[in-house]
Amino acid sequence: MTKKRIYILIFTALTLTGFIFGYKAQSADFSESDFNRISPFNVRSLWLLRQVRYIIESYQVDADTKPATDDDLLHGAARGMVEAWKDPYTRFVSPSQLKDEEIELEGKYGGLGMYIGDRDGQILVISPMEDSPAERAGLKTKDQIVKVDDTVVIGWTSDRVVQKLRGQEGTKVTVWVRREGEDELLSFEITREIIKLHSVRYEMLSDDIGYLKLTQFKHSTADEARNAMRDMMRKGMRALILDLRNNGGGLLDASVKIASFFLNNGLIVETKGRSERANEKYYADKSQYLTNMPMTVLINGGSASASEIVAGALNDRGRAKLIGEKSFGKGSVQTLFPLTDGSGVYVTIARYYTPSGKLIDHVGLSPDIEVKGDPDRDKSKDKQLQRAIAEVKKSMRPVARRK
Repeated sequence: MTKKRIYILIFTALTLTGFIFGYKAQSADFSESDFNRISPFNVRSLWLLRQVRYIIESYQVDADTKPATDDDLLHGAARGMVEAWKDPYTRFVSPSQLKDEEIELEGKYGGLGMYIGDRDGQILVISPMEDSPAERAGLKTKDQIVKVDDTVVIGWTSDRVVQKLRGQEGTKVTVWVRREGEDELLSFEITREIIKLHSVRYEMLSDDIGYLKLTQFKHSTADEARNAMRDMMRKGMRALILDLRNNGGGLLDASVKIASFFLNNGLIVETKGRSERANEKYYADKSQYLTNMPMTVLINGGSASASEIVAGALNDRGRAKLIGEKSFGKGSVQTLFPLTDGSGVYVTIARYYTPSGKLIDHVGLSPDIEVKGDPDRDKSKDKQLQRAIAEVKKSMRPVARRK
């Protein structure tokens, strides 16, 4: 061991000894039990954090030129504490991150246009958004994101990866993914764009069959979908294909309203958790009800969260067959608890259950009719859609013709 190394160790030991004596002196007239009542940690635990801070500020090579602010240290400690529970959906967000997420729910942000999530310690693509940079580049559901540019993101939280993927419009980012069936990592160089979230698209597939595609559930989705349904009904729609493929979810309230278009009573979804406030039953809203016309629902591995609520309710209640592939299985409730400095904690407080009591989280919904394949812009080549059309036709009543 070098003399320099020995000197450093001696200096560190003496410094920490001084800290300990200081701690004892300062706490003489303030008992540990008193302190524990107002502190999230006991005195010794806080003292450990103090030691860590001192060591980093004293010896880290860049600490004097790139100091960390108290806010950065505090938020980092809070983030680490939350991550200790090992729930990928319980997470701490800084004030700036929280503002970004509010902007996203309003429908506009800069990035690649895809939903990602944590599953078994991996960051997976839940679904690329339709006509987004991510979709055009070729990213697919269940791709595992391994690296962003030159940074390996294995072990990161999903919100941290999101921040890494976002950036100014026109800038490029390289995303490296591991894909099932591929021996080597795949790389995608993608140019960021302003992502405008249009959550509803619709059209008449024939004179009497309508098509409603929901890409997510945000504040305006229910109103937009209601207008779309009324327009198609005016045009003669007698049956509906509801497409929830690659819909990564969104707001619970929006999903309940959408399901209420097709259910005029009864249970839509139940949440169960530890606290009384987490145990809720959500019933169909009769004021939202529109029609009992025949319908089928398309799902796949990119259908998650709010999508699974709608699909599960309509299937359990006998309103629609599910066609496609098994859904993602993200069936938990996150509630935002705002903190005093503008930051917040999203906490998983409950899990979703369908009306028949089926658990969605980490299980997913299995289709009544499994059809492999991906959505195709050419609808005649979309195997899942074509099967959904064939099935809904079986439920349509023949049109009475005048003699």
